[in-house]
Amino acid sequence: MGLIEIKRKGFKCERCEHEWIPNDIKQEPTVCPKCKSPYWNKPRKNNKKK
Repeated sequence: MGLIEIKRKGFKCERCEHEWIPNDIKQEPTVCPKCKSPYWNKPRKNNKKK
């Protein structure tokens, strides 16, 4: 039996680094399935208040 590599598109959360393959790739998810963040596709800003 030969070993093959299968590539498929999915999403990655910018907050918790979770990667997943949705059932419907055409529709963008509203939240990350792991951390439930609605900002999963926006990088975290590092501006801290002083």
